[in-house]
Amino acid sequence: MNAPEPRYEVVWPLGKSHWDKRALSPGIGDLNGKTIGEVWDRVFRGEEIFPAIREALKKRFPRVCFVEYDTFGDTHGVHQKQVLADMPALLRRHEVDAVISGVGA
Repeated sequence: MNAPEPRYEVVWPLGKSHWDKRALSPGIGDLNGKTIGEVWDRVFRGEEIFPAIREALKKRFPRVCFVEYDTFGDTHGVHQKQVLADMPALLRRHEVDAVISGVGA
């Protein structure tokens, strides 16, 4: 005789979230006249991808400005803690309206 199939209790894999749900901040809309900061962890192809993003955004928003990733430092490197600690002041100093962060694979 065949043994009955085993039965297992199942737990829903998408358990209850422990994060507070918050409304999204409104977007900044038209990027003309806005300053975009580039924040990169230097892990994957940012030196190729950020220029492509800049070019595409400039075509659509000719008056957009950029503060390039070298300004902020490596967010994943040896000095990561200091780079991240300095980030708010640098964003204010450069009057950054929005950030593109973590370009990669």
